[in-house]
Amino acid sequence: MQVVRTVPELQKALAPKRQQGLTIGLVPTMGCLHSGHQALIARAKKESAVVVVSIFVNPTQFGPNEDFARYPRTFAADEQACRESGADIIFAPTTEDFYARNASTWVNVGQVSEGLCGKFRPGHFQGVATVVTMLFNAVQPQVAIFGQKDLQQLAVIRRLVRDLHFPIKIIAHETVREPNGVAMSSRNRYLSDDEKCKAESIPRALQMAQSLVDKGETDAHRILTVVKENLSKLPDFQIQYVEIVNSETMASCPNIKRGECAIVIAGFLGKTRLIDNLILR
Repeated sequence: MQVVRTVPELQKALAPKRQQGLTIGLVPTMGCLHSGHQALIARAKKESAVVVVSIFVNPTQFGPNEDFARYPRTFAADEQACRESGADIIFAPTTEDFYARNASTWVNVGQVSEGLCGKFRPGHFQGVATVVTMLFNAVQPQVAIFGQKDLQQLAVIRRLVRDLHFPIKIIAHETVREPNGVAMSSRNRYLSDDEKCKAESIPRALQMAQSLVDKGETDAHRILTVVKENLSKLPDFQIQYVEIVNSETMASCPNIKRGECAIVIAGFLGKTRLIDNLILR
């Protein structure tokens, strides 16, 4: 496994792979890798011959009052996790190497980025779309793997690929969960033991919505009322949003269409922001 730090180094490392006609897969990450990331790498290994894992804490997707400075950076452990999972190349640039000085070009994806997290994190998806575009241009993969945990981000990237004609297959990997059902996240390490127990209420609320659909309920408002009432009983959880949306457009779904709609949740448990979702089947 190689570790490269600059775009020229990356392209030099990939050149012989391209000459051999090998399929290149990309797993974009911000590091602090956990079992969920390793599942993405393993999936990329099945879908492509060469797996590139990017490790880059992207400053442009953090707001001024967010956790960029304290976001966990664990490169030695990340390198070992990549090696164990079968990655071929780690691309880990510095901000100074990756972003041009006085960079002034940004990628905005409208509509799908405007509500939900986009409402509460202004500029976040502009940063995401820009850095993903930069990674796509640097790596030029045929396949890219993203986790379904951030469903809105996935929708933004799919729209980006469609609109800009990137010849890349986007594969969504199902959310990987802790034994207690909580979606794996690098930010989970911020949670106290007590908060980790309380966080179980979030996946339980998602399953409650699925249970109502299983019983024949199709009115999104009634489902959301039950879920919100349940989450409001969770101590220390400050709800930002609980919505039922089309999983591709992020538009509100007043009536449930199985497989097309998802319930999405975001909020703060203590000082830690958590998100989760479930496609309603």
